[in-house]
Amino acid sequence: MGTDAREAVGGERAGGLLAVDVGNTVTRLGLFDGGELVATWEATTPERCTSDEARLVVTGFLDALARRKGAGKGDAAPAGGACRPADAILSCVVPDLMDVWARALHAECGRRALVVGPGLKTGIRMRYRDPAEVGPDRVADLAAALADYGGPLVVVDLGTTTNFEVLDAEGTFLGGIIAPGLALGAKALSQAAARLPRVELKAPTSVIGMSTREAMQAGVVMGEVARIDGLLDLVLAELGCEAPVVVTGADADAMAALLRHGARADQTLTLRGLRRLHELNRRR
Repeated sequence: MGTDAREAVGGERAGGLLAVDVGNTVTRLGLFDGGELVATWEATTPERCTSDEARLVVTGFLDALARRKGAGKGDAAPAGGACRPADAILSCVVPDLMDVWARALHAECGRRALVVGPGLKTGIRMRYRDPAEVGPDRVADLAAALADYGGPLVVVDLGTTTNFEVLDAEGTFLGGIIAPGLALGAKALSQAAARLPRVELKAPTSVIGMSTREAMQAGVVMGEVARIDGLLDLVLAELGCEAPVVVTGADADAMAALLRHGARADQTLTLRGLRRLHELNRRR
């Protein structure tokens, strides 16, 4: 963009916060106007990219949002209007992309992005043996979960890995579970067995599949549901009390509906956690 993004562009307001969560498979962006999340965007995370390419993801998101704002009255516009980001916060679990995205966000916002990592104020009491090992996405989940739900609580974050994060009644992070995610299971199944196809990851109408695809969907999707439910049984037994369950990440709504633990889906938990971390560490 030829115009400084900190200035008002095309009638938009400057001063928004851009939250970026770079995962192993998907990169999620959220634009906050004050405390309100006005828009989100998802893009595939490449194995490698340049800072210019990363910035194109950001400008694509912002330009699409601006077009929505300027669309006719028959089209929905984001609540609260649109604004350009004056600051950014970055969570990145891919080491090779950390500096790439930090440079892209610096170029877009005109100031260095806040990067989630050791030394950041989180407001979270940790019982983890080495808090520096807790991934930035998990820290963001915890920040939002503690602020919005309190403890006790179990967060299940669905992505390349399936992560469980456990808060006790005092809101202390006790630890959790890291397991292969749903897509990894499906990929491993089709790669290891040459005659098995890739299948759409959706729940079958019956657990007893009447075709190879249905059988694979039952094994992968309902197997993941059974695994999460079983792990929740073990976690809650070890915790020693009942606790709400919040599911976030890919297909959180569909997965929460299938679990027998009465889980609540919260698709924007990680992005809201990044905003919370930015609030705690805001640089004047």
